[in-house]
Amino acid sequence: MGLFRKRSYITINRTKVDLSEQSELPTVPDGKWVKCPSCDKIVYKEDLGSLKVCPHCDAHFRINAAERLAITVDAFQELFEDEEPKVDVAFPGYEAKLEKASKVAKENEAVTVGVATIGEESFICCVMNSFFMMGSMGQVVGEKITKAFQEGIKRQLPVVIFTASGGARMQEGIFSLMQMAKISGAVEEHHQAGLFYLTVLTDPTTGGVTASFAMQGDIILAEPKAIVGFAGKRVVEQTMNQKLPDDFQQAETVLEQGFIDAVVHRKEMKKMIHRLLVLHGKGSNA
Repeated sequence: MGLFRKRSYITINRTKVDLSEQSELPTVPDGKWVKCPSCDKIVYKEDLGSLKVCPHCDAHFRINAAERLAITVDAFQELFEDEEPKVDVAFPGYEAKLEKASKVAKENEAVTVGVATIGEESFICCVMNSFFMMGSMGQVVGEKITKAFQEGIKRQLPVVIFTASGGARMQEGIFSLMQMAKISGAVEEHHQAGLFYLTVLTDPTTGGVTASFAMQGDIILAEPKAIVGFAGKRVVEQTMNQKLPDDFQQAETVLEQGFIDAVVHRKEMKKMIHRLLVLHGKGSNA
């Protein structure tokens, strides 16, 4: 009956782990790694560089206004930073949303406006910030961009706008939609003054911004794979009841359809803007 004899096993002694000692173990610091939204690879933040471009797939990460200005212009003097809305909005919880957005974006609104220079060329620069309520356009955004064109006329300077927006700010209702016509009117006045207007479409540029001043530039550039359109892809698919291609509304597709003039890599953008300002000859009259 030795077949059923009970075998002897090794005895393992349990050891208590002192949790207080775990603090001495090596840890991975928070905020050092990010996931690329395009290729899904985990990237060490410092490898993105100041341009914030994925080293694996060349995807352009979204950046805020301060980061954009740091890699694009040589000098910048902000204008209209204390602009306030003309009409109070009674949308529930709106004030709290604005306060939260300001902390996240580290800006007091979704657009930063000022006088910028690249080399010897001066221009009025507007940078929209998608981290502030997705760059949505409300009264303050509309007023600051309108004043930017008026300042351009006053100083006889071109205007360069970096767009990044989900469209009109729904909390402000009709007051938000009115900004489309107001800015478009200012663009036309700037055009009638014989001045150059350049738009740079960044991810995402959609809604009322696309339907107005984003597509009114004398020359329209875009960053690679930036989403450019009016309604979102899912809305269009549901309306048309059909599946759309993966590159639908990407800058490269929009370029093929003739709606923009060029797709420019972020590392070449400063050089391209400078070249266009020199070509149009209105950038050195500050």
